[in-house]
Amino acid sequence: MLGRKCPSRKCGKYFKIKPGTGLTGKDLPCRCPYCGFTGPTSRFNTADQIDFAKAAALTQISREIHDSLKGLEFEQKPTGPFGIGLSVKVTGRPQTYRHYYREKELETDVVCDQCTLAYAIYGAFAFCPDCGSHNSFNILSKNLDLAEKLLMLAVGQDRVLAEHLVGDALENVVSAFDGFGREICRAAAPKASNPADAVRFQNLVGACGRVQKLFAFDMMTAVSVQDWDFACKCFQKRHLLAHKLGVIDDNYVQATKDPAAMVGRKVRIESQEVKRLSEIVRQLGAKLTSQLLPPQPTNKPTAET
Repeated sequence: MLGRKCPSRKCGKYFKIKPGTGLTGKDLPCRCPYCGFTGPTSRFNTADQIDFAKAAALTQISREIHDSLKGLEFEQKPTGPFGIGLSVKVTGRPQTYRHYYREKELETDVVCDQCTLAYAIYGAFAFCPDCGSHNSFNILSKNLDLAEKLLMLAVGQDRVLAEHLVGDALENVVSAFDGFGREICRAAAPKASNPADAVRFQNLVGACGRVQKLFAFDMMTAVSVQDWDFACKCFQKRHLLAHKLGVIDDNYVQATKDPAAMVGRKVRIESQEVKRLSEIVRQLGAKLTSQLLPPQPTNKPTAET
């Protein structure tokens, strides 16, 4: 991975890309994954890289000067009884300028699902430095995969541990969608009716209303009515786990109209429920991505403001 630094004075953040992956062609621009600043690749060199290049250049210059002077060496021995000898000899070695550095460790490795560029960033969400597409759906998919692995771990465990793992998987699915939804709304804020408004996605019904108001998109149209109702019920179960230790209350009964729910009892969560929810969330995420963030590869450098 090769380190890069955003040249924008307002950003200046560090990221890494893997040469040989992503778009191919001459004079392709680079895009900051954090702020979106776009410009020639040469402007994204880090200070350490520039110092390293300077040291290498000075070492090469010193070597060439030394070699040129060595070419001027000669020795004329004295002749006759009173002869005078003359010689020029270069001593010493070329100066070596050293500058060592290593790239920084970052938090998240990503492979762009649009252009296949491999890059690394701080945080989780970012724009692709090559094609400019946002990685929000990619990150959502990774987190859903992790939740499904928790379900696999629950198989064969004792009842208490299995229930705990399944509950964790459910919470992870909802949290992943909440983080994804917030980020995609932030990235799409310029096209919102009120860019300053935030949307929470831990409550699907509330999120649906906010997204429709801000972006004129009805999330319910992304899945079937049965899947939407099922997802809303699962999100309510997650609310019980997070805030009520999993104990059913009146709000849950009223929100879900679940005939099997009994106030004061612990809510039951099956592994198959979480698997189905994961697939529904993938569908919702894919639809939100296509509606709010259509791929917009960029090939033209933009001036810094």
